[in-house]
Amino acid sequence: METKSGSCHCQSITFEIDLENGLENLRRCNCSLCRRKNAIMAYVPMGQFRLLTGEHGLTSYQWNTRVAQHFFCGRCGIYTHHRRRLNPDEYGFNVACLDEIDPNQLTDVTVFDGTQLSVETPEY
Repeated sequence: METKSGSCHCQSITFEIDLENGLENLRRCNCSLCRRKNAIMAYVPMGQFRLLTGEHGLTSYQWNTRVAQHFFCGRCGIYTHHRRRLNPDEYGFNVACLDEIDPNQLTDVTVFDGTQLSVETPEY
């Protein structure tokens, strides 16, 4: 198991993830939110994600079915991680927030069709 550290831009939010096989299953999502944030994401079981600092500085955003919960730094605005809608026992994380990772060098990134999950009339 390999442990990676990550943070938002201002480093108010810091976290660690445990990766069993390195970075794998890298994705971009084309839903209306993810398309706008344009992040490369990967996923780990909840027990392999640890928020180290900044819990009170996190802002969350929920939309559509309100199952997924997207977390952003309330100070610098960077998306760091989210609780998944398709698998609420996993966290997705912003690969660009990991230390020593250049997302521009990643080549094995697939696009997930998140538009299929959107409902016609979201309840707010």
